[in-house]
This record gives sequence, C-alpha cells and structure tokens, in this order.
Amino acid sequence: MELREILSRCDHTLLRVDATAAEIRALCDQGMRYGCASVCIPPCHVAGAKKYVGDRLHICTVIGFPNGYNTPAVKAFEAAEAIHNGADEVDMVVNLAMVKDGCWDDVAADIRAVREASRGCILKVIIECCLLTEEEKRMLCRIVSDSGADYIKTSTGFSTGGATADDVRLLRTCCPPHVKVKAAGGIASLADAEEFIRLGADRLGTSRVVKIAMAQEQQAAEAAAAPQQPEASAQPEAPAQPETPEQQDTTY
Repeated sequence: MELREILSRCDHTLLRVDATAAEIRALCDQGMRYGCASVCIPPCHVAGAKKYVGDRLHICTVIGFPNGYNTPAVKAFEAAEAIHNGADEVDMVVNLAMVKDGCWDDVAADIRAVREASRGCILKVIIECCLLTEEEKRMLCRIVSDSGADYIKTSTGFSTGGATADDVRLLRTCCPPHVKVKAAGGIASLADAEEFIRLGADRLGTSRVVKIAMAQEQQAAEAAAAPQQPEASAQPEAPAQPETPEQQDTTY
C-alpha cells in the first residue's frame, strides 16, 4: 500500500495536555502537507486551528475525553461548542461506568445526545476496547450502529492499551457497512497501519505515520545532498606479452 494512501486515512493527532498553539499550527501544517484526513486536537485549540487552516483540512476534536464520565448534557454542550468553533468531526468517549453497570439504554442516550448536538458533522464513538469484555464490545457495536454515529473507535490512547488486530476485526465484523472503524493507539509502524486497514479500519488515529513520512523525506534529502563518489575508471588491459620459452606449454 502506498504511503500517501495510508496518510489519507490518518487523523494526525496531538492530544497532549500541554500542547501549545505553535505545536497545533505545526500539526496543521503537517496534516495539510501530507494529505491527512484531519488533525485531532484538544477542544481549546479548535477555533484557532480552524482560523489557521480554513477549508484546507478537517478539524477533529474530542468530547468527554479521555474518561467519558461527563453527563450527556455536558457532552452535548461540548460537541455543540466545538462545532460552533469550527470542528468538522468529533470523537466522543462512551460512559464506561454505564457500560459496566449494564445500563445500555443510558449508554445509547448518551451517544444520541452528542449525535443530536453534532448533526452535519462526523461523529466517532470511542468505546475503549482495552477495558471491555468481548460481550460488551459486541453490545456497543449494536448500540453505536443504531445511534446514527459514523464511526466506532477502538481507543483513546490514554488508557491501558490501544488498538489491536483482534479488536479491529471484531468491530468490523459486528458493525454494519455504514458504520466505519477507526483504530487508535498502538500504531507504531507502517506495517501496523497497513494491517489495521486490511482488517477493516477506515481511519487511523496516530501521529506516527506522518513522522515516518517526514523521516523518509529527510533521508531522501540527505542522500540527494551527499557528494557523489566518482566511479573508478576502468584500467585498459596491458597488451599481452609473448611467452618466453620457459612459459610455453611443452606438454604434447
């Protein structure tokens, strides 16, 4: 798979708590340069990032992040404000306490509240697979699929684990085709990225792929700038010398 195709599926991500405005602008520059699907950034940076990129790049942000235990009203307000500030996509975290209590109607209502507040924008629902049983993952696939969300997402990247091949395969199998899969966390190489895409992920939440592309560009530039070593010129063969009597083969 070509690198540019992988990059086109990446939500180039910076969610570090102390990320500065300058770092966010650099992230946006990289996202535009390498043709990423979006940049995924903290809500406080959405307005500035949107003003900086205009319509050249999708802005994605996070809702109820990373723990998901905000009330539905707070999440809905977060989503509405983010969209007002210029977000094109929102990634919300489900209420995992409700999941563990088996309060499935409340889980669904939580997602629907954000869906209603984010009409017209892409909604991804983070279910934090590393904290779930397989039965819980399957139930959430059904709930997310019925909620009107556009994506189901494996992980925040801030818990005990990130995306795994088994989880991506399960989410793709359990969700209908109209619900796409985003793999996030644990994408350390191009091989990881290709594997997740092969298993059914439409989006990847990572900054690693852009860093790999940047490193490859740097290596190519250094190779091009390196002085070329002249090829050793071939030495002409010396003319054959006539054999002396001592060198001649005397075997008959």
